[in-house]
Formats: sequence, C-alpha cells, structure tokens
Amino acid sequence: MDAADRAAETKLLIDAAPSHSFREVLRRFWPDARPYRGWILLCILLSSVMPLVEAATIWLYGRLVDDVLVPGNLAPLASIAALYLGLTLGGGVLSFAREYATARTGEHLLLDLRLRLFRHLLALPPTFFHKTRLGDLLARLTEDVDEIEAILVSGAASAVSAVLKLVFFTGALLLIDWRLALVALLVAPPCWYAARRFAARVKGISREQRQWEGAVASVAEEILANAALVQAHNRQEWEVGRFEREIRGDLVSQLRLERLRAAFAPLVGLLELIGILVVVAFGAMELARGAITLGDLLIFLAFLSQLYGPVRTLTHLAGDIATATASGERVLEVLDAPGAATAAPSGLQPTKVLGRIEVENIAYRYPGATAPALGGVSFAAAPGEAVALVGPSGAGKSTLVSLLLRFVDPDAGRITLDGTDLRELDPFALREAIAVVLQETLLFDGTVRDNIAYGRTGASDAEIAAAARAADADGFIAALPDGYLTRVGQRGRTLSGGQRQRIAIARALLRDAPILILDEPTTGLDEESAERVLAPLRRLMEGRTTILISHDPRVVIGADRVVALEGGRIAACVTPDDPTIGFDASGDDSADGLPRSADGLVGVRQ
Repeated sequence: MDAADRAAETKLLIDAAPSHSFREVLRRFWPDARPYRGWILLCILLSSVMPLVEAATIWLYGRLVDDVLVPGNLAPLASIAALYLGLTLGGGVLSFAREYATARTGEHLLLDLRLRLFRHLLALPPTFFHKTRLGDLLARLTEDVDEIEAILVSGAASAVSAVLKLVFFTGALLLIDWRLALVALLVAPPCWYAARRFAARVKGISREQRQWEGAVASVAEEILANAALVQAHNRQEWEVGRFEREIRGDLVSQLRLERLRAAFAPLVGLLELIGILVVVAFGAMELARGAITLGDLLIFLAFLSQLYGPVRTLTHLAGDIATATASGERVLEVLDAPGAATAAPSGLQPTKVLGRIEVENIAYRYPGATAPALGGVSFAAAPGEAVALVGPSGAGKSTLVSLLLRFVDPDAGRITLDGTDLRELDPFALREAIAVVLQETLLFDGTVRDNIAYGRTGASDAEIAAAARAADADGFIAALPDGYLTRVGQRGRTLSGGQRQRIAIARALLRDAPILILDEPTTGLDEESAERVLAPLRRLMEGRTTILISHDPRVVIGADRVVALEGGRIAACVTPDDPTIGFDASGDDSADGLPRSADGLVGVRQ
C-alpha cells in the first residue's frame, strides 16, 4: 500500500469515526472524574488564590514606585520588602500545593480511565480484534486517554485560573483607569474570533493525526512480531519502507498541526502588541495631563501584560479542547463497541455442571456478512461424550466454538447446558466450566509455572507439577535452565511448538473443567511432536464432554461421533470407525475432511 492509498484509508477511517462535540465528550467522561470532585475543587480553589497573590504583588510594585522610588522615601521600603517576601513564599507554597494536587488527581483519573477502557477491551468479542489493529488500540489506550485526562483536570484548573485572572486583572485595570481599560480590552474580540477559527481547524487535523499515530504503532507492532519471517525472506528494507510510509504520513499531519499552531501564536502576539502600544500612547497622554501617576501607569501596564497571559492560555486551551475532543471520539468509539454476550437478568450460577450440551437448530450471521455462518445446526453431546466437528475452512466450526463460549449469541435457536439455555447463564460461570486448547497456542511472557497456573487461580506447586506430568511436559520442563521458573519469552517463543502445546494441555488439565474444547490441537506440529501430544490429549478428554475440531484422523478417532459441517449446515453425522469415513489430515479446502462414500457425502441424500 503506497502513501496515497494509506492517506485514502486514513481519510475513510476519519470519516467513518463518530463525531462528538466537546460537551458530549465531557458528559461521557465526567462520571470517571466524579470520585475526585474534592481534589478537583481543591485544584480549582488553589488556582483561584494564585491570581490574588499575583495581583497583590503587582500592586506592591506600584507602591514601590510611587511611595519609595519617585519621592526618594526609604521609610516604607522595609514593610514593602517584607510583604514581597511573604507573598513570594506564600505563592511558592500555593504553587507547590496546586501542582501536586493537579498531578495527583490527574494520575489517578488517568489510571481509572485506562482501567475502564482496558476492562471494556477484554469484554469485547474476538471478532472485534480480528478487524481492529492492535497498535491503534494501544495508541487509544495511552496517548488518547492522556489527552482526555489533561483537559478534565489540568485543563479545568488552567481554565479557572485564567478566567479568574481575567476577572481580577480587568477589575484592577478598571479601578486604575477605566478609559485605558476599555482601550486595552479592544483586543479581546479579535482574539476570541481567532481562537474559534483555530479550534475548529485543530480538531479536524488532530483527528487525522491520531489516526496516523495509531497506524504507525500498528505497523511497528506487526513487523516486529514477525521479525523472523521478515529476516527469513530478506524483506527488511521493504518493511522499513512500509514503516517509513506510515511515519511520513504521521509527519505530514503533525507538521500541518504545528504550522497552524505556529501561525496562531504570532497572530495573538501581534494583537497583544497592538493593544499594549495603544495603551502606552493613551497612558503617556494621561500621564502628561497629570490624570495618572507614573506608578499607576506602570501598574496598569504590568496588569495588562498579565492580562494577556490568561488570554493566551484560553486561546491555547481552545486548541487543547479540540485535540482532547478528537481523542475522546476515538476512545468512545471503542467504549461504544458492543461487548461479548452478557448475563441475563437471572444470571444463573450452575452449582454442578454435568456437561450435557444440546445445540438446537441454531443460526448465526456475522455483522455485515451477506451469508449466514451457521444455519439450522442441531446436535447433542452427552456428559463425557466427545463430538468431533470436521469440514472445510468457513464451514462454521469456529463459529460454533464462539457460540459455546458465548462470545456471541445465536440469531435463532439455542444452545443448552444441562437443559439451561446458555443465555440464562452467567458468562463467567459458564466459562469456568470450560477448558480450552486453541489452534494457536497462547502463552504469556512469564514462567512455565505461571503459564500452567493460568488455568486455575491459586493452584499449588504440586497440582501444577501433576498437570505437567499428565501432559508429558514434566521431562522437558525439568531440562530447562530454571525448570518451572524458566521464562518462556513473548508468546512462548523460546519453546518448540510441541512444548508449547503440552503446556497448554497441562493448563487445561489443571483447570479440571467438565467441558473441553479442542481447536485443531495438532495443527502446525511435526509428526513426532503430534505423536507426543496424542496421549496427553486422550488423558485430557477422559470423562469430559469434548467438542473437538480437527482434520487429524489420529485425533478424530478418539471421538464418539463425527459431525461434518459444510456451508454452515450439517452434511453428515457418523462414528469415527464408519468404514466410509475418509479424513484428510491436511485440512486443505480441497480435501475438506468430510466423510464420503463412493456416491458422495455419508448420510446426505444426493
């Protein structure tokens, strides 16, 4: 994909993303900030006091000029110096308290926001992750959440401080000379108008820039995760080029944003300078007429210089709000994604699971798909019985597994466990009764012990070792440098495929659940490794209701019945020892593993 294609794709993503106003983003995330209302109020209170200290310091400066320097009277100098010192120390303490309170509140809110988003991500069905790039999700979980926190806490405190400074300093200007004050405030409307235009432009560019940042993280994660493949095919430079296209897209959008910000700052500075020059001109005339003292004019100019500071803060805050709104849209897009199946109001908690599974005329169509993945499928598995599901890719085998685990619910029909519709069961309780060995052996970057113990919280070392022995894994684990405490690396890459699979089997054995789902447990293993896992698999299946997906006849032969799927429907239902069965271990679509006789599919009328 070239840069033009990537830009077009990014534009499509931006156009497809939901648009929210800042008010809507604030409303959606305020519940996260509500527990910290006391701390936020403290931040606002401290931010409110600081302008008073600054105003008092400027006022003292006027007294120093008019009462000490102009008349040459040193008598008030000691008291003015003491007040200066007290205000400086007090301002320092207040500044420390405000900075710490803001940082503490912001970091706690940041933690809560990330936990909320991460918890929701873990509740989303696997299909969400199939169509969403991981790097982009990580960007939303880190940088986008940072922007939201910054505007909810730091931005709120800065806004309150800037508004109060405007009020205090404007009030001071009016008290000193209301005519000069009106002249000075002529700058405000142009600044406000410029800020409005700036914020609208920043929001659009920020949305694009966030998309590019997510794309950069996604491509980097994908390439580095497949570094061995890249090196084996000598594709290093090609992948560097692909990564360069992403970061150049990010560079272009970032420079557009910086150009806009860089152009805005001098514009505001020019408006401020014009205001100051006009005030100096009018002030000089007032001073010449004796309508104002030198000290008051200097105080006025000092207040005026401080007045433009909060104006700049508020105009920059408009840009920050636009950026935070764009980030909020991206986070809300994930939070609004429908999660996996949830518990019914009854939320039944089965006390003892026997393991009888009945699939009753179920149908399911993936969102956006034109054809159903399953239609009219019915079969049953008695407690302790093993049912093998075979068929070509796309036949609906994995969809059935998703339905059994309640990642999704059927559009029609139902699946029952011991006579209870799965939709009436609490999903957590349901999955506690199921052990899974997936086609892709998933291990975490931890120790061998940690990965086996993942099957059951609180398992003892003796139970973990017993599960490893039953999985024929104890031998190779003992030969590892640190035995059960050896780290397996990211995704278990320091282990062979067969070793990873035996750890997965040990994990399932430790779980000791009444229902077992095996999804292509020997796929990707060489002949020797596959033979090594067969005995542990049979031990794992003993006494458990097993749903087995496999193209390997050595695995399928251990099933009590074979259900052949084709096009989302049952094409045949036979026993593994049926003389007409003809499985192909390759799993290729042209050799679909369906039981056939000389006339066609077994059990299907031609």
